[in-house]
Parts: sequence; C-alpha cells; structure tokens
Amino acid sequence: MSPDLKIPIKYAEASETLKKYLNLSGSPVAFRFASKKEEIPEGMKELEKTIRHCSMVGLARKEGQIFYSTAGKHECNGGAWALGLREITESLKSGDFYYKLGKFESSAACKRTIDRVPHLQTLATYATLYAPLEKTPFDPQVVLIVASPWVMLKLAQSVMFRIGGRINAEFAGIQSVCSDVCAQTYLNGHVNFSLGCDGSRKFSGIEDGEMVIGIPAELLPEIIESLKVVAAAPGSKPGSK
Repeated sequence: MSPDLKIPIKYAEASETLKKYLNLSGSPVAFRFASKKEEIPEGMKELEKTIRHCSMVGLARKEGQIFYSTAGKHECNGGAWALGLREITESLKSGDFYYKLGKFESSAACKRTIDRVPHLQTLATYATLYAPLEKTPFDPQVVLIVASPWVMLKLAQSVMFRIGGRINAEFAGIQSVCSDVCAQTYLNGHVNFSLGCDGSRKFSGIEDGEMVIGIPAELLPEIIESLKVVAAAPGSKPGSK
C-alpha cells in the first residue's frame, strides 16, 4: 500500500505522546476505509469472527490487534450501512428499528434522526481497517480515542489552541462509533466528540465514565504539538487513568 499522505506522520511517536500526556489506558486506534481490496496492506489479515464495528475498535484499542473487516464480518446492520459496507435495511430506513427498541416516541422521530445520520455512499467501502496507532501498517483516515471527559477536555483545548473559536460536536445517542466519529469525521474533516451509544457501551467496552472522539488523521500532528503546551499550562488539572 503506497503512502496516502504528502507529509508523513510518525504514528508510533504520535501514539506515545498521546498516551503520555493523556494517561490513556489503551491505544489510540487507527481507522481507514478501503474502497477496494488492493488498498489493504499486504499481509494484513481479515478478522475471523463476526462482531460489531465498535467491538472491532475495542480489539485494536485494548488488545493491540491489527486486521481488516469486510461487510460479512460486520454484525451490526446500522454500523455497516453508516460505514458504506451495506445497504440500509427497511426497518432502519423507516424508523421502526430504533422505535421498537424504545429509543424514540414515534417511528417518525426515529426516521428524522436516521435521515440525518452521517454515512458513506452505499457500497462505497470494500473493507474497514483497524490497528493500534503505534503499530498501524496503513495511513489512517481517522484516529479514534476512547477515554475520560478530562481527556476530551484536553483534546478540545488542543483543537482550539491555535485559532480559538468554538467546537461544534454533533451526535444523536445512536451509532456513535460508526457514524459520529468515523463516517462523520472522515466526510467533513472535523474533530467530533460523541457520548457513545447503548450498543457501543454494551459490546465494545466503553465505560460509563468514557467518551469517544474522532480525529482526522491530517490534523494529528498539529493537535499533538498543541497538546504538549495545553497539558502543561498553568492551571491545567492533571488527569488520571
């Protein structure tokens, strides 16, 4: 797989810095959409079991696994659709799916939400790629971090450090790891924070005291340099694992 970035990023150093300044208990996760088989690095293995995308992120984050996954290995239809691997199901499209799960007052309320869920073009993705950032064999498009609100505070301050302004996080309490921080971050090029969802908290090990962030890989060097200053600034309260 040829390099995807004009200015290479030293991912191992980036991961070490993030872990050091943010006291991370797991690895930042490198994530990439592959539109065709040829984009998968030689020797990279396909995941053998069928699980959810959020659980795949957990394998890279907590167990250091490196792998790719095609549509058939994605257990969650909503996640597979958001990631461009599969067509949307009729129950999800109509609003019945989350309505029956008790997440909305009506199927109409659900449909209004589904219609605004960020997603890749249907079947635009051949496979999704995962690795701990420090060992990634591919150039990620998105870097995911699951951690405490204190970590998210330091990352938010790092994003704001150079030019200030405001951060506009967008989420819906559903499809957090697939849509909120992977699809949306990839599509609009902006950092996004999400609270997680019931599915990701149940199946991928996101704890009650944790949130998730998606960072466009191109922004990683600037955010890391800013983090070094922000974390050491006077009045910056130290965090804990």
